[in-house]
Amino acid sequence: MVKREEMFESLTIGGREFDFNEKTYVMGILNITPDSFSDGGSYDGVEEAVRRAQEMVEEGAHIIDVGGESSRPGAEYVPEEEELSRVLPVIRRLAQEIDVPISIDTYKAGVAKACIQAGAHIINDISGFKGDPDMANVAARLGVPCILMHMRGTPKTMQDNLHYHSFMENLREELSESIEMAVEAGIEKKNIILDPGVGFSKSSDHNLEIIKNIKELKRMGYPLLVGASRKRFIGEILDATADERLEGSLAVAVVSSWEGAAILRVHDVKETVKALKVTDAIRNMRLKD
Repeated sequence: MVKREEMFESLTIGGREFDFNEKTYVMGILNITPDSFSDGGSYDGVEEAVRRAQEMVEEGAHIIDVGGESSRPGAEYVPEEEELSRVLPVIRRLAQEIDVPISIDTYKAGVAKACIQAGAHIINDISGFKGDPDMANVAARLGVPCILMHMRGTPKTMQDNLHYHSFMENLREELSESIEMAVEAGIEKKNIILDPGVGFSKSSDHNLEIIKNIKELKRMGYPLLVGASRKRFIGEILDATADERLEGSLAVAVVSSWEGAAILRVHDVKETVKALKVTDAIRNMRLKD
Protein backbone atom coordinates (compact mmCIF):
# COMPACT_ATOMS: atom_id res chain seq x y z
CA MET A 1 0.00 0.00 0.00
CA VAL A 2 1.36 3.41 -0.97
CA LYS A 3 1.29 6.07 1.72
CA ARG A 4 -0.34 9.47 1.33
CA GLU A 5 1.81 12.55 1.65
CA GLU A 6 0.49 13.59 5.09
CA MET A 7 1.61 11.39 7.95
CA PHE A 8 -0.55 10.73 11.00
CA GLU A 9 0.19 8.43 13.90
CA SER A 10 -1.70 5.16 13.60
CA LEU A 11 -4.44 4.72 16.17
CA THR A 12 -5.63 1.53 17.86
CA ILE A 13 -9.37 1.69 18.56
CA GLY A 14 -11.25 -1.22 20.05
CA GLY A 15 -8.38 -3.56 19.25
CA ARG A 16 -8.22 -2.49 15.59
CA GLU A 17 -5.47 -0.42 14.02
CA PHE A 18 -6.44 2.61 11.96
CA ASP A 19 -3.76 3.97 9.65
CA PHE A 20 -5.12 7.19 8.21
CA ASN A 21 -2.12 7.41 5.89
CA GLU A 22 -3.24 4.36 3.94
CA LYS A 23 -6.96 4.60 3.31
CA THR A 24 -10.25 6.27 4.05
CA TYR A 25 -12.38 4.47 6.65
CA VAL A 26 -16.16 4.24 6.64
CA MET A 27 -18.27 5.09 9.68
CA GLY A 28 -21.81 3.75 9.48
CA ILE A 29 -24.59 5.94 10.89
CA LEU A 30 -26.98 4.37 13.40
CA ASN A 31 -29.55 6.94 14.48
CA ILE A 32 -31.71 5.76 17.37
CA THR A 33 -33.99 8.75 17.09
CA PRO A 34 -37.56 9.45 16.01
CA ASP A 35 -36.68 12.64 14.11
CA SER A 36 -33.35 12.42 12.27
CA PHE A 37 -33.58 14.01 8.83
CA SER A 38 -32.97 10.85 6.80
CA ASP A 39 -33.71 7.73 8.84
CA GLY A 40 -35.51 8.98 11.93
CA GLY A 41 -37.64 6.25 13.50
CA SER A 42 -36.14 3.45 11.42
CA TYR A 43 -33.96 1.93 14.14
CA ASP A 44 -35.42 3.14 17.44
CA GLY A 45 -35.93 -0.39 18.76
CA VAL A 46 -32.96 -2.31 20.18
CA GLU A 47 -33.39 -5.33 17.90
CA GLU A 48 -33.80 -3.20 14.78
CA ALA A 49 -30.76 -1.11 15.71
CA VAL A 50 -28.55 -4.14 16.39
CA ARG A 51 -29.60 -5.77 13.11
CA ARG A 52 -28.80 -2.58 11.18
CA ALA A 53 -25.38 -2.31 12.85
CA GLN A 54 -24.59 -5.93 12.01
CA GLU A 55 -25.68 -5.32 8.43
CA MET A 56 -23.39 -2.29 8.12
CA VAL A 57 -20.45 -4.29 9.50
CA GLU A 58 -21.12 -7.00 6.92
CA GLU A 59 -21.19 -4.28 4.25
CA GLY A 60 -17.72 -3.13 5.30
CA ALA A 61 -18.20 -0.42 7.93
CA HIS A 62 -15.07 0.13 10.01
CA ILE A 63 -16.88 2.05 12.81
CA ILE A 64 -20.52 2.22 13.93
CA ASP A 65 -21.65 5.66 15.13
CA VAL A 66 -24.59 5.51 17.55
CA GLY A 67 -26.65 8.64 18.15
CA GLY A 68 -29.66 9.23 20.38
CA GLU A 69 -30.38 12.89 19.64
CA SER A 70 -31.13 14.31 16.22
CA SER A 71 -28.77 17.04 15.04
CA ARG A 72 -30.83 18.08 12.02
CA PRO A 73 -31.37 21.86 11.68
CA GLY A 74 -33.98 22.99 14.19
CA ALA A 75 -33.89 19.80 16.25
CA GLU A 76 -35.09 20.04 19.84
CA TYR A 77 -32.88 19.32 22.85
CA VAL A 78 -33.14 15.80 24.29
CA PRO A 79 -32.60 15.43 28.07
CA GLU A 80 -29.65 13.29 29.13
CA GLU A 81 -31.81 10.61 30.74
CA GLU A 82 -33.86 10.16 27.57
CA GLU A 83 -30.76 10.06 25.38
CA LEU A 84 -29.21 7.41 27.61
CA SER A 85 -32.39 5.33 27.55
CA ARG A 86 -32.13 5.25 23.75
CA VAL A 87 -28.45 4.51 23.29
CA LEU A 88 -27.24 2.50 26.28
CA PRO A 89 -29.20 -0.71 25.59
CA VAL A 90 -27.97 -0.68 21.99
CA ILE A 91 -24.34 -0.02 22.86
CA ARG A 92 -24.34 -2.78 25.47
CA ARG A 93 -25.59 -5.23 22.84
CA LEU A 94 -23.25 -4.01 20.13
CA ALA A 95 -20.24 -4.29 22.43
CA GLN A 96 -21.01 -8.01 22.65
CA GLU A 97 -22.14 -8.67 19.09
CA ILE A 98 -19.98 -6.69 16.64
CA ASP A 99 -16.21 -6.62 16.25
CA VAL A 100 -15.66 -3.04 15.04
CA PRO A 101 -15.28 0.07 17.21
CA ILE A 102 -18.40 1.88 18.40
CA SER A 103 -18.67 5.66 18.46
CA ILE A 104 -21.14 7.58 20.62
CA ASP A 105 -22.49 10.70 18.94
CA THR A 106 -23.16 13.06 21.84
CA TYR A 107 -22.13 16.43 23.24
CA LYS A 108 -23.13 15.54 26.80
CA ALA A 109 -20.34 14.43 29.15
CA GLY A 110 -22.63 12.19 31.19
CA VAL A 111 -23.82 10.34 28.10
CA ALA A 112 -20.28 9.98 26.78
CA LYS A 113 -18.99 8.57 30.07
CA ALA A 114 -21.82 6.06 30.47
CA CYS A 115 -21.53 4.88 26.88
CA ILE A 116 -17.75 4.43 26.98
CA GLN A 117 -18.15 2.46 30.19
CA ALA A 118 -20.82 0.35 28.45
CA GLY A 119 -18.47 -0.57 25.60
CA ALA A 120 -18.19 2.34 23.16
CA HIS A 121 -14.70 3.37 22.04
CA ILE A 122 -14.95 6.88 20.53
CA ILE A 123 -16.62 10.15 21.51
CA ASN A 124 -18.09 12.02 18.54
CA ASP A 125 -18.94 15.53 19.80
CA ILE A 126 -20.80 17.74 17.31
CA SER A 127 -20.13 20.76 19.52
CA GLY A 128 -16.35 20.32 19.53
CA PHE A 129 -16.34 20.29 23.36
CA LYS A 130 -18.24 23.60 23.47
CA GLY A 131 -21.64 22.16 24.36
CA ASP A 132 -20.81 20.80 27.83
CA PRO A 133 -18.09 22.34 30.02
CA ASP A 134 -17.29 18.92 31.49
CA MET A 135 -16.81 17.05 28.23
CA ALA A 136 -13.12 17.78 27.58
CA ASN A 137 -12.06 16.70 31.08
CA VAL A 138 -14.27 13.61 31.01
CA ALA A 139 -12.88 12.62 27.60
CA ALA A 140 -9.34 13.11 28.85
CA ARG A 141 -9.94 10.85 31.84
CA LEU A 142 -11.50 8.19 29.63
CA GLY A 143 -8.49 8.33 27.30
CA VAL A 144 -10.45 7.56 24.13
CA PRO A 145 -10.28 9.09 20.64
CA CYS A 146 -12.47 12.16 20.19
CA ILE A 147 -14.01 13.63 17.07
CA LEU A 148 -14.29 17.41 17.41
CA MET A 149 -16.81 18.93 15.03
CA HIS A 150 -17.35 22.56 14.09
CA MET A 151 -20.76 24.01 14.86
CA ARG A 152 -22.02 27.32 16.14
CA GLY A 153 -24.69 27.14 18.83
CA THR A 154 -26.95 24.08 18.94
CA PRO A 155 -28.77 22.11 16.24
CA LYS A 156 -31.85 24.22 16.99
CA THR A 157 -30.00 27.51 16.42
CA MET A 158 -27.01 26.61 14.25
CA GLN A 159 -28.45 27.87 10.96
CA ASP A 160 -29.10 31.30 12.49
CA ASN A 161 -25.39 32.22 12.39
CA LEU A 162 -23.99 31.74 8.89
CA HIS A 163 -21.98 34.96 8.71
CA TYR A 164 -18.22 34.47 8.40
CA HIS A 165 -15.69 37.24 7.78
CA SER A 166 -13.57 34.73 5.88
CA PHE A 167 -15.15 31.28 5.89
CA MET A 168 -12.13 28.98 5.74
CA GLU A 169 -10.09 31.20 8.05
CA ASN A 170 -12.89 31.41 10.61
CA LEU A 171 -13.52 27.67 10.34
CA ARG A 172 -9.88 26.91 11.13
CA GLU A 173 -9.90 29.39 14.02
CA GLU A 174 -13.02 27.90 15.59
CA LEU A 175 -11.76 24.33 15.16
CA SER A 176 -8.52 25.45 16.78
CA GLU A 177 -10.51 26.57 19.83
CA SER A 178 -11.79 23.01 20.22
CA ILE A 179 -8.28 21.61 19.80
CA GLU A 180 -7.01 23.97 22.50
CA MET A 181 -9.74 22.81 24.89
CA ALA A 182 -8.79 19.20 24.24
CA VAL A 183 -5.07 19.73 24.69
CA GLU A 184 -5.52 21.79 27.86
CA ALA A 185 -7.64 18.98 29.32
CA GLY A 186 -4.83 16.52 28.65
CA ILE A 187 -6.09 14.70 25.55
CA GLU A 188 -3.24 13.32 23.46
CA LYS A 189 -2.86 14.72 19.96
CA LYS A 190 -3.14 11.24 18.44
CA ASN A 191 -6.64 10.96 19.97
CA ILE A 192 -7.99 14.05 18.18
CA ILE A 193 -9.91 13.83 14.90
CA LEU A 194 -11.43 16.95 13.33
CA ASP A 195 -14.78 17.26 11.58
CA PRO A 196 -15.41 20.53 9.69
CA GLY A 197 -19.15 20.10 10.22
CA VAL A 198 -20.69 19.89 6.76
CA GLY A 199 -24.28 21.07 7.12
CA PHE A 200 -23.80 22.56 10.59
CA SER A 201 -23.85 26.38 10.70
CA LYS A 202 -23.07 26.29 6.98
CA SER A 203 -24.71 27.42 3.77
CA SER A 204 -24.66 25.15 0.73
CA ASP A 205 -21.77 27.18 -0.69
CA HIS A 206 -19.87 26.75 2.59
CA ASN A 207 -20.35 22.98 2.39
CA LEU A 208 -18.96 22.88 -1.14
CA GLU A 209 -16.02 25.03 -0.04
CA ILE A 210 -15.20 22.54 2.73
CA ILE A 211 -15.12 19.61 0.32
CA LYS A 212 -12.98 21.58 -2.11
CA ASN A 213 -10.50 22.50 0.64
CA ILE A 214 -9.99 19.25 2.55
CA LYS A 215 -6.26 19.34 1.83
CA GLU A 216 -6.06 22.80 3.37
CA LEU A 217 -7.87 21.65 6.51
CA LYS A 218 -5.53 18.66 6.81
CA ARG A 219 -2.66 21.10 7.23
CA MET A 220 -4.00 21.70 10.74
CA GLY A 221 -2.27 18.41 11.52
CA TYR A 222 -5.18 16.13 12.39
CA PRO A 223 -7.10 13.42 10.53
CA LEU A 224 -10.40 14.67 9.10
CA LEU A 225 -13.83 13.14 9.26
CA VAL A 226 -16.34 14.27 6.63
CA GLY A 227 -20.05 13.72 7.18
CA ALA A 228 -21.91 14.82 4.06
CA SER A 229 -24.11 11.78 3.46
CA ARG A 230 -27.57 12.74 2.14
CA LYS A 231 -27.14 16.32 3.34
CA ARG A 232 -29.40 19.12 2.15
CA PHE A 233 -26.83 20.75 -0.15
CA ILE A 234 -26.69 17.51 -2.16
CA GLY A 235 -30.47 17.59 -2.42
CA GLU A 236 -30.35 21.18 -3.65
CA ILE A 237 -27.86 20.29 -6.37
CA LEU A 238 -29.86 17.26 -7.51
CA ASP A 239 -33.35 18.52 -6.65
CA ALA A 240 -33.74 15.31 -4.67
CA THR A 241 -35.26 14.19 -1.38
CA ALA A 242 -33.08 12.64 1.35
CA ASP A 243 -33.67 9.09 0.13
CA GLU A 244 -32.80 10.08 -3.45
CA ARG A 245 -29.32 11.41 -2.74
CA LEU A 246 -27.20 8.26 -3.02
CA GLU A 247 -25.39 9.22 -6.22
CA GLY A 248 -24.62 12.71 -4.93
CA SER A 249 -23.43 11.32 -1.60
CA LEU A 250 -21.10 8.92 -3.40
CA ALA A 251 -19.69 11.76 -5.49
CA VAL A 252 -18.86 13.71 -2.32
CA ALA A 253 -17.41 10.56 -0.71
CA VAL A 254 -15.08 9.90 -3.63
CA VAL A 255 -13.88 13.51 -3.82
CA SER A 256 -13.40 13.67 -0.04
CA SER A 257 -11.38 10.45 -0.04
CA TRP A 258 -9.29 11.59 -3.00
CA GLU A 259 -8.50 14.84 -1.21
CA GLY A 260 -7.41 12.95 1.91
CA ALA A 261 -10.35 12.54 4.31
CA ALA A 262 -9.57 9.93 6.97
CA ILE A 263 -13.14 8.89 7.80
CA LEU A 264 -16.45 9.26 5.99
CA ARG A 265 -19.63 9.15 8.07
CA VAL A 266 -22.33 7.67 5.84
CA HIS A 267 -25.78 6.12 5.67
CA ASP A 268 -25.11 4.00 2.56
CA VAL A 269 -22.24 1.81 3.71
CA LYS A 270 -22.20 -0.89 1.05
CA GLU A 271 -22.18 1.55 -1.86
CA THR A 272 -19.60 3.84 -0.25
CA VAL A 273 -17.21 0.98 0.54
CA LYS A 274 -17.32 -0.15 -3.09
CA ALA A 275 -16.75 3.36 -4.41
CA LEU A 276 -13.77 3.84 -2.10
CA LYS A 277 -12.15 0.57 -3.17
CA VAL A 278 -12.02 1.91 -6.72
CA THR A 279 -10.84 5.31 -5.50
CA ASP A 280 -8.00 3.73 -3.53
CA ALA A 281 -6.96 1.61 -6.52
CA ILE A 282 -6.73 4.67 -8.75
CA ARG A 283 -4.91 6.72 -6.11
CA ASN A 284 -2.31 4.08 -5.46
CA MET A 285 -1.60 3.58 -9.16
CA ARG A 286 -1.12 7.31 -9.50
CA LEU A 287 1.24 7.47 -6.53
CA LYS A 288 3.25 4.48 -7.79
CA ASP A 289 3.79 6.27 -11.11
